[in-house]
Amino acid sequence: MIVTTGPKVEGRQIIEYCGIVNGEAILGANIFKDFFAGLRDIVGGRSGAYEKSLRQARQVAIQEMTEVAEELGANAIIAVDIDYESIEIENGGNMLMVAASGTAVRVQ
Repeated sequence: MIVTTGPKVEGRQIIEYCGIVNGEAILGANIFKDFFAGLRDIVGGRSGAYEKSLRQARQVAIQEMTEVAEELGANAIIAVDIDYESIEIENGGNMLMVAASGTAVRVQ
């Protein structure tokens, strides 16, 4: 499956538009990661725990989107957009949401 943020697949002709596809991933970040990430933010460091969680969520969202495209008979997804959001939950914790969307197409 070809996945691209561009409006077309270079060197390939789009022969069919299969529809808009999307995938979402919501991952909880545990309280210890949150605490240590907050400390790193204070001293200007990077939060490896959050970076790893974001990478994992992005992979899950793209994989889910790809599976939907395959069910529609597509062999590529164009115009992919990935959005990130932090969701605060009732107990004061946070969850990470990643949403991926694009247009499923068949290319030659």
